[in-house]
Amino acid sequence: MTCKHFGSCGSCGLHALSYEEQLKQKETRVSDLLAPFYSEKIEVFDSPSSHYRARSEFRIWHEGDKCDYAMGNASKDGAINIEECPKVIEPIEKRMWALLEKINASQEVLKKKLFAVEFLATTTDECLITMLYHRKLDDVWRAEAKLLESELNCKVMGRSRKQKVILSDEFVTEKLDIDGKTVTYVQYESGFTQPNPVVNVKMIEWAIAQAKKVGHGDFLESYCGLGNFTLPLSHYFEKVLATEISKGSIKAALENCALNGIENITFARLASEEMTEALNGVRVFNRLQHIDLDAYHFSTVLVDPPRAGLDEGTIELISNIEHIIYISCNPETLARDLETLTKTHKVVEAAMYDQFPHTTHVESGVFLIKI
Repeated sequence: MTCKHFGSCGSCGLHALSYEEQLKQKETRVSDLLAPFYSEKIEVFDSPSSHYRARSEFRIWHEGDKCDYAMGNASKDGAINIEECPKVIEPIEKRMWALLEKINASQEVLKKKLFAVEFLATTTDECLITMLYHRKLDDVWRAEAKLLESELNCKVMGRSRKQKVILSDEFVTEKLDIDGKTVTYVQYESGFTQPNPVVNVKMIEWAIAQAKKVGHGDFLESYCGLGNFTLPLSHYFEKVLATEISKGSIKAALENCALNGIENITFARLASEEMTEALNGVRVFNRLQHIDLDAYHFSTVLVDPPRAGLDEGTIELISNIEHIIYISCNPETLARDLETLTKTHKVVEAAMYDQFPHTTHVESGVFLIKI
């Protein structure tokens, strides 16, 4: 990927390296962190070097009557106006510049106190544009924004303090081909989604490859989100219990189950620590009254925690399950957690996924089997 803003825009910190050099640097970092636990070569899953990001946010910079997109600068002490952004997928790229033209052509209605624009798109060319304002949005704004939907073939939302204006939908519908099956996901504007669809498919298929090695029992998942892993992995287990703290994510996960005709998943709104308390019988939750926890016999657990990694209680809980699939967005906390998990389990597979090219961020995964 080449971009005229390399070196000045802060969103692509590894711009001085070729993509192959970036990938090798990340592989070395992850391999070194996992070396105490895994001596084999890790699998490396690369990304397209451009047009890979399906969600993005841009500031709006006002100069007189003109608006520009802006990003934080490389020195992290200001912003720069941008004229191109080749990291976004084409459904965003083809709309973002047309949108900016419409904003600048508007007689204040679209541009007044507009401070940011967010894009959420799919590989099937759906796009949701959220426009963020420091003012209340009225019917005049609604009418002009509604025109944008037809002119740009997209969905448009508006947000301001204590106000959310939905003109058509607040979600997009993604369809991904995963392990020979088409999986449909409803992705909401305010919910978490994996940003790189190509690498996301590779990551899910790696997890499926581990699940196929198990081939029996029930499946437990913590931090399930909208069902990104849950839905495609559910085909390889008898029953699935998936937990997530976000009400919005649980809502999306339930919708996604229905869209895909999957009936063996039960979703529970629990934090990771609460999941541990419930499964250990330490605490009874009213929201679990409809779930017979004793009916589950977990052979496999998948965890995909935030950057902080797993809490001690969750590590203790999953240490009693035969197979562990651990997906990590922070290899340092993964290595920390493996110091405990490898007292009861052995790492038999390890992988690295480049969700964020041109940055230092990297995702990784390990598959562990009880010793």
